[in-house]
Amino acid sequence: MAPSDFLDAPPDSRELSDYDHEHMKLYMRVLDAATDGADWREAVAVIFEIDPSTDPERARRVHDSHLARARWMAEHGYRHLLHEGRR
Repeated sequence: MAPSDFLDAPPDSRELSDYDHEHMKLYMRVLDAATDGADWREAVAVIFEIDPSTDPERARRVHDSHLARARWMAEHGYRHLLHEGRR
């Protein structure tokens, strides 16, 4: 994933955004890494191609905001996907 392919923080919404639809795979990867106990620095380096040693604040912000959105998707957002599928 190229650095220009994602925002530092996903849009914060109670509804699914276009960004959410476009980055579903990224959310799954971040959530899987956290579930597997991967160090956030390794996850952000592999998934987002951000070196946490050179830009630690941005790296942490990107990781944490996308992980939070991934958790929202797993707990709430999937209902929106199911609803969309019924249309």
